[in-house]
Amino acid sequence: MAKIKKGDLVQVITGAKAERGGDKGKQGKVLRVFPDTNRVLVEGINRVTKHTKVGQSQRGTKTGGIEVVEASIHISNVALVDPSTKKPTRVGFRTETVERNGKQREVRVRVAKSSGKDI
Repeated sequence: MAKIKKGDLVQVITGAKAERGGDKGKQGKVLRVFPDTNRVLVEGINRVTKHTKVGQSQRGTKTGGIEVVEASIHISNVALVDPSTKKPTRVGFRTETVERNGKQREVRVRVAKSSGKDI
């Protein structure tokens, strides 16, 4: 089970501060997780300017130009935000026994280390 998943609220914990043009301290929602490269795409974080070649669509409208898009950031540079305190926290796991259809199964639950609450 991953510590950070799509849809989680995370905070950037490294890099330049916002006053210096960086993203440290900013919070955003995870749009996509890339587990093979250990990177995440966070909404509004690490925005880069991308130049795309100007083309023409089927209707004749111009496409391309300069776009501002989010780039991925390494997963170690973000921390999950605790839902109760709204501050970054580490993630732990707890196993619970759940009974479904007469069978008992063990389920791993993500837990915020600072408050102990379920995520």
